[in-house]
Amino acid sequence: MSSMFSRQRGPASTVSSTVSKLNPICCRTTHRPLSGESKVPWNLGKLNHVAIAVPNLEKASAMYRDVLGAKVSNPMDLPEHGVTVVFIELGNTKLELLYPLGDKSPIQGFLKKQPDGGMHHICIEVDNIREAIKTVQEKQIRPLNPEPKIGAHGKPVTFLHPKDCGGVLIELEEA
Repeated sequence: MSSMFSRQRGPASTVSSTVSKLNPICCRTTHRPLSGESKVPWNLGKLNHVAIAVPNLEKASAMYRDVLGAKVSNPMDLPEHGVTVVFIELGNTKLELLYPLGDKSPIQGFLKKQPDGGMHHICIEVDNIREAIKTVQEKQIRPLNPEPKIGAHGKPVTFLHPKDCGGVLIELEEA
């Protein structure tokens, strides 16, 4: 009877053991995710948008509008960010189509690496952008611009370095 309840060893337990050694914070012996809230002097809000770099803005806009029936904004040039943007309304969030504007556009570099385009960043709302920037810097997360810039919605934004955020470029936007 005791062998029936003995700990099994095999591929699954080996993988679990290996993962726990690689990341002991998120993989406790209970195999449950960590819970709780961090205490910061600002609040994290909703997902504002997912940004997608596109090589052809008209074609991408037409696909969302004419094929999927989405509400599509007119293109808006943002020279200070080096992009032309189009917003796709989805009801509970938006997609932001990004197209290069000017020779120094960060989207041009992205499209050189990924000619077909793809997901560029996610944008999450915060209620206090300056406190958010201060907190992330204290936690060794590098903002790409330590002073907020005005984004496409006319609100202060900053971007967090993807190497500090699990490979994801994160935009924080003051709600």
